[in-house]
Amino acid sequence: MEILLREGKVLPLMEEFYSIQGEGFHAGKPAFFARIGGCDVGCCWCDIKESWDATKYPPVSAMLIAEHAALYPAKSIVITGGEPLLYNLDFLCDQLHQRGIKTFLETSGAYNLSGKWDWICLSPKKENPPVQEILPLANEIKVIIEDSSDFDWAEENATKVGKDCFLILQPEWSVRDFIIPKIVTFVQSHPIWKISLQSHKYMRIP
Repeated sequence: MEILLREGKVLPLMEEFYSIQGEGFHAGKPAFFARIGGCDVGCCWCDIKESWDATKYPPVSAMLIAEHAALYPAKSIVITGGEPLLYNLDFLCDQLHQRGIKTFLETSGAYNLSGKWDWICLSPKKENPPVQEILPLANEIKVIIEDSSDFDWAEENATKVGKDCFLILQPEWSVRDFIIPKIVTFVQSHPIWKISLQSHKYMRIP
């Protein structure tokens, strides 16, 4: 089993479901979601802390994940976590692309990239910054804003991504009422950024 896990033939799947992308550049689009267990980035405000311990989730065949994704009308999958780049995702992406499914990655970028992706959403975290190789490959950078110091972190990372990367700020959910006015003011003064809200939470869907 260790060899299969190392090769990415099996992955500790926390959950999978068909829903609507609630945040970021592709908000509002339907997609199949696969949440991979395991994360050591340790964001204090993480709303999926139960994903951190990968040992809670028995390894599931990556081929089976691809087969499940293929059952749904929207031929796209969001691989999220946890931190999915803790694992080799080459095999999973190959299986998905063989089935005509577009691959979307959500990652902190703290680990080296594996897999072939149609879209990379990079959400850099101060606790464990992204590795250099992933920054120019990001299609969007989504920075979570909890307090005013996070604007500096956002600006720092914006200088490291490609010129065509979409720049997105998102309020940390638990302080949204406090921080949204500050984000609005910042974006008005820095129009290269746009605002993302976690619309799936307002819609009360996964």
